Amino acid sequence: MSTQSRQLVIGHLSQAQARRGQPISRILMDDGQVAPRSMVGALAEASRTGQTISRVLEAESLASRQDILAAQAQHYGAMVLRRDDTPPDPDLARLLPAEFCLMHGVLPWMRLGDTLLLATARPEDYETLLGILPGGLGPVMMALTLEADVHDEIAARHGDALANRAETWRAPEDSCRDINSAGRGAIVVAALAAGLCLLLLAFAPAVFFGGALLMALGSLVASQGMKLAALLALPRRQAPAGAATLPKNPPTMSILVPLFKEEEIAETLIARLTRLTYPKALLDVVLILEAGDDCTHRALARTRLPPWCRVIEVPPGAVTTKPRAMNYAFRFTRGQIIGVYDAEDAPAPDQLTRVAEHFSRAPPNVACLQGILDFYNPRANWLSRCFAVEYASWFRVLLPGLARLGLAVPLGGTTIFFRRAALEAVQGWDAHNVTEDADLGFRLARQGYVTELIPTATREEANNRFWPWIKQRSRWLKGYGITWWVHSRRPRQLWRELGPKRFAGMQILLMGTLLQFALAPVLWSFWLVLFGLPHPLDPHLTRPVILTLTALFLSAEAISIVIGLAAVARSPHRGLTPWVPTLFAYFPLGTLAIYKALYETLFKPFYWDKTQHGHSAPDSPAADIPGDT
Repeated sequence: MSTQSRQLVIGHLSQAQARRGQPISRILMDDGQVAPRSMVGALAEASRTGQTISRVLEAESLASRQDILAAQAQHYGAMVLRRDDTPPDPDLARLLPAEFCLMHGVLPWMRLGDTLLLATARPEDYETLLGILPGGLGPVMMALTLEADVHDEIAARHGDALANRAETWRAPEDSCRDINSAGRGAIVVAALAAGLCLLLLAFAPAVFFGGALLMALGSLVASQGMKLAALLALPRRQAPAGAATLPKNPPTMSILVPLFKEEEIAETLIARLTRLTYPKALLDVVLILEAGDDCTHRALARTRLPPWCRVIEVPPGAVTTKPRAMNYAFRFTRGQIIGVYDAEDAPAPDQLTRVAEHFSRAPPNVACLQGILDFYNPRANWLSRCFAVEYASWFRVLLPGLARLGLAVPLGGTTIFFRRAALEAVQGWDAHNVTEDADLGFRLARQGYVTELIPTATREEANNRFWPWIKQRSRWLKGYGITWWVHSRRPRQLWRELGPKRFAGMQILLMGTLLQFALAPVLWSFWLVLFGLPHPLDPHLTRPVILTLTALFLSAEAISIVIGLAAVARSPHRGLTPWVPTLFAYFPLGTLAIYKALYETLFKPFYWDKTQHGHSAPDSPAADIPGDT
């Protein structure tokens, strides 16, 4: 270190000793930074939340980060080090692992002779930190800095390595990243299967349609049977949720919000997150941006971020996916609970309080809470109406019913909340899986964790344009197929970990969904019979068989309609009831999506077909504020 820098540091240290030991609150009031009345309220909030007065003042915008840092320096008698003024010594980069520095908010900054200046953004934890430091560091002296400076320096020094770990955090046997290694073989098998189907269709159509019909019927009966069981498992009456109450010792929450090419939504997103009533001192919202995403950078540059909200930029890598971005950002969070929102989400204001309350009452094996997803633009057009009915069926009937049946629950991609320890235990998200949410739900179940559904809603934008809907659904179906492949390639182990009931439930849920969409044209072919046209199976379709098949098809449609009606009745969108029967024309769109998904599974398994947001406004000014769940 240069003589000039050494003298500057020593000068800062001398100044910092002048008011050592005085309370931070007193220093800020004496300096006129915070009014006494505001400080009284902040001290009460610090007592209520268990947070330091410094964090409360910053989170509530009662004092700036710089003023708080200066007051901390005087209270602790420590110098302030800022990355722009006194850059950290790069030769000290390997003294402490990057993960350790991020976890504890510290950074080896420089040496004064033999003494290491260890900068911390959490001085209240410094004495505890000294007890877990590795040996060989020599004499250590505390200095103060901002957590943003620690994060920025770690990202500059170790960003590429952390990004690589984000891609490979999940163990190879639990990830789909090796799907490309079997790609050529899969393509050959798919080509042979397609060729065989064409041969059978040309020379033995009865064999082709007979085999396809059996598979279609089997998946239809199994899937509709499970859906009916889920419906019957629900209580007949919904218990009122009641008022949300902050538990004693409420947890800190880090909310991950992955953004990618979201030029239209950034300002609205911040406004919606600001409505959250959870104590801001316990809230850590992380906006995750990809390197090179200039349009989102520009949008955020025009948006004033509150002090409890920050931006993490993910370095480029082999894939650009939402789970990779979340794995990377996870290392930069401090929350005991980790939540996920999407860019267009509008959560209920009391949602995080409900999450904290539920976790405080739940046993330790409850690792994840899934909220209800709903739409704020269901009346935009027919597609959005059907989408809203489908979401109501999934989140208000099927998922709660599956959970009550004791089956593994595939997660939705947003409004999900995890205990930090559980997320670390399952090695986060599979960075290569395009439905990382469903995969993680089954991974948690395999490790003995439980997912519960909670009665709190988040509203988002219904994808109501035809081709974007197809692209989004094809990504979901491709992910379902990849998730099934990852979890089922060791069936004996899967059976042992899930047990027979949950094993069967997973197979029906994933493979049943794929087969129903893929084989739907086989079932459609029976419209030929109804119109008196010839069918390849005419010689085998006796009248009793036709009557049986007709009854089966009508029963399946009836189950879908009943579930849709029950779901709408449990939602705030009871006006959609007349549209429930039109789902018979909505679900066939999934067949178009499945063939796109099958193609991409073979040739572009990790391709993330991004859904663009901000194209459909809420139906009314208050439609994006969830009320009745």
